Order: sequence, then C-alpha cells, then structure tokens
Amino acid sequence: MKKSLLLVIALMLLSCGHEYDVVIIGGGTGGCAAAIEAARNGSKTLVVESGQWLGGMLTSAGVSAIDGNYRLRGGIFGEFTDSLAVRYGGYDRLKSGWVSNILFNPRVGAEILSNMAAQAGVNTLFGTQLSQVQRIRSGWKLKLSDGSELRTRILIDGTELGDVAKMVGAAQLDDRRYVQDMTYVAIVKFYDHDVLMDMPQDYDIENYRSCCDNPLAENEGGFNPLGQQLWSPEMMLSYGRLPDGYMMLNWPVFANDYYEEYLDMDARQRAELYRKAKNRTLGFIYFLQHELGYTNLGIADDVYPTEDGLPFYPYFREAARVAGRDTMTVEAAKNPYDYDLYTRAVAVGDYPVDHHHVQNPHRKELAHLWFGKIPSFSVPLGVVIPVATEDFLVADKAVSVSWEMNGAVRLQPVIMGLGQAAGALAALAIKSGRHPGDVPVSAVQSLLLDEGCYLMPFLDLKPGDPGFRQLQEQGVKGQVRGVGRSVNWSNETWVNVPE
Repeated sequence: MKKSLLLVIALMLLSCGHEYDVVIIGGGTGGCAAAIEAARNGSKTLVVESGQWLGGMLTSAGVSAIDGNYRLRGGIFGEFTDSLAVRYGGYDRLKSGWVSNILFNPRVGAEILSNMAAQAGVNTLFGTQLSQVQRIRSGWKLKLSDGSELRTRILIDGTELGDVAKMVGAAQLDDRRYVQDMTYVAIVKFYDHDVLMDMPQDYDIENYRSCCDNPLAENEGGFNPLGQQLWSPEMMLSYGRLPDGYMMLNWPVFANDYYEEYLDMDARQRAELYRKAKNRTLGFIYFLQHELGYTNLGIADDVYPTEDGLPFYPYFREAARVAGRDTMTVEAAKNPYDYDLYTRAVAVGDYPVDHHHVQNPHRKELAHLWFGKIPSFSVPLGVVIPVATEDFLVADKAVSVSWEMNGAVRLQPVIMGLGQAAGALAALAIKSGRHPGDVPVSAVQSLLLDEGCYLMPFLDLKPGDPGFRQLQEQGVKGQVRGVGRSVNWSNETWVNVPE
C-alpha cells in the first residue's frame, strides 16, 4: 500500500513537470536582466531562449554599440559595462567608434551576460520556444517546443516582439501608426585577401548608392535626397568600429535598415521577413565590395556560430506594446512634474526620441520623429505590469510606452533597467506571496537602490557616492526636483544645475 502511494505521488510530480518561481521566455536584453535579478533575490528562475546566447539586441542581434546612459551607469547595466571595461582594458578602450561611448564584440557581451546569469543561479534552456501557455490557480502551465512541460508562479515576457503577451491575451496599446524600420546587423572585418561575395537575391543599387559620399551618390551639396549629411566611406565604417577592430554595420541611411509591418506576422511570414532583411544587408556589403572597392571587407567568420556569419535574428526597434498600469509618454518625459509617473520610477534613460522610418514610404510625414528632443527621463514600474493579467510581467520592448516614446525607451540601457525592475518585482512577489501588482512600488525601489540603480536621472551624484540613495529617495517623493535639458545627444537632469 505504501509503495503504491509513493508511486502515485511520483507520477503526479512527473506529470506536473518542472516547477519554477519565475520563468522568462526570451533571454533578451531585458529578459536576462530580469532573470539575473530574480535569481539573485532567491527565486528559482529559468530563461527559455530560442537562440544560443543571452542578451538579445545587445548580443544576439548584433547591436553592440550602446545607446545612451553613459553617465547613468547603475545596477546590472553598470555591472555589464564595468565588465566590458575590464575585458578591454578600460572605458576609454570602449570608445572605438563614434556612434557610442561603449562598443564591444557581441560574442564578448554574450560571454559576460552568460557568466553573470550562471553566477546568479539562473537556469537556461537554449534553442527552445514556448508552444502553449495556460493560466492555472498557482500561476502558469507552459509547454515548450521540445515537448517538456513547466509550471511557474510568475511568467515574464522577455521576447523581442512581445510574443508571450500575445499568447496570454494581454491587452495592447492601440496607438501604433507605423512600425519602425528593422535592421539585420552584420559584424564585418578586413581580411588579408579578397572576399568578394556573389550578388545577393533582390540586389538593387538604388538601395545603397547614397549611403555615403561616393561617386555614385545623389549628392545635393553634401546631402542625400532626404536632406541628411553624406559622410565619407571611412566615417561610415568607423561609425560602429569595435574595440577589436571589427565593425558593426547598422547604418540607417540607404544601407541595411529595412521596412515592413512585421508585428502581426505568423512564423512563416516572419521567416520570409528575415530572408528579405538579410538580403538587404548582404546587398549593402556587396555594394561596399563591388562598387566602393572594399574587396577585402567581409562578414566576420569568428563572431556568430551561424551558417552565414550573421546574427541570430534582426534588430527589431519595436514590439507589440502592452497596455500597462502606467504608460510612459513623451509629454511625461518633457514635463515629469506635471504627472505622477516619476513617483513610481524604476529605470532611467537619456537618449532622444530616435525613430527609424527612412525606408517607410510615408517617411516625410514621420520626419519630425528623427531625434525628437527630450530631457533625460525616468520610467515607472507600471509599464512592466499589464492590466488585468495577474502574475505576468513584460521585460523587453513590449513594455507600456506610447508609440512615440518607444523611440527613447527601446534603447538597451533603459530596457536592461526595466528588466531588472521586473525581476525585482517578481522576486518580491514570490517572497511575500502576493501578485506582482500588489507589491508596493516603494519596496521595488528600495531593492533597486540596494543594488545601485538609478530611479531618477539626476547627474549630481552617482551610485556609491555619499548621499546618492538619499537624493534618489527624495527625488521619487518629490522632495527635491531636477531640471532637465536637452544637450545634443546627451540629455541631462540636475538638481543643482551646473554653470
């Protein structure tokens, strides 16, 4: 009788599959930060990633030039950049290209994030996707593409496009006009011999002739037909030069940006999209080789373990954004004290509103979105909490921000900060036995401050400085107020504005 009972219990446990406190589907920039934070705070955590690396747009998509937050390096983002600086020999070594103050080889970034996740105790499943999801009393029941079943108390969407939010039926914002251009990034290098490639499918020289100042360009007094400056070929290539001499090709003008409305595509349509976006990038490399004479410039053969040497997937600048308990807007960034969102702040950013619509046939009506000016800003916790969907959070570009504000929030440091906030919220919910939406915002803010995160984008003090925590706490309570200003690419907020 006893053996029979034990057998029944064993079978019941097997039928339940593996049990986790937190499961993150998608090991993107925000997803891996959420996993690291949740695991560090005692939650049994699993990341399910369809590719082979953690890091998303920072690594798997090849966007290894960090946009913004150079002076706002806190929390997991700060740990990551500090590790890059140690790996390359100092922060000055990371300023190898003129588009960013922090550039790196995507393979190096993936190694660092993998080490951080392993040290935190994060479990990972690579090459795996979510097939089915079901809401149950104690959380979520998941079925994966390998046939395994899992149960988790809290589910987090860390995918590039908000795929899990769609699967669980989370409400979405309906303010979308046009999706931003995507880019199939390439990491290239100079070889000691010619590496001329064959003409890719759908090659059209008109897509590339005005990418830079060259004899084939449509040159109108130093500007291309869109009124943008024609840089020299050398400047174009040095834009994304990495510390090891490789180059990131993520050039937005007449190069490898690609437009198509991709958010509502199924798997088959998405695969075809990838093919076309790849060909746009391959065509750019072909143009550089065959038309501009860079015959020894080719895709690096020692960065990505893919058949063609390109990243695992494209750089998507936009996801299917959820309707959250808070929605961050451009107006709230410009005038933070006219709203109460700053009181729930958990992440910061200092990048302009950067929309890519050059490849969109409606680009003229969208021209005002090109680097729209705002001061540095905070993002509230409620953007990661979808309305009316318990025990489910969002940790990547599907967070609740307006279509226009997505141009500033989508950048790597902000998404990493929001991912860390989602992980902190999940861990606190597990510890307290609450739904994430019932955890006090102040508890999340306190935990993030414990780990050296910025809540307010004040430049007066940095993590580790005496008084940093007190200033941040006073900031979210409205006891001190910052003055924001837009200074070229480096937007600022100070409590005591320097002369």
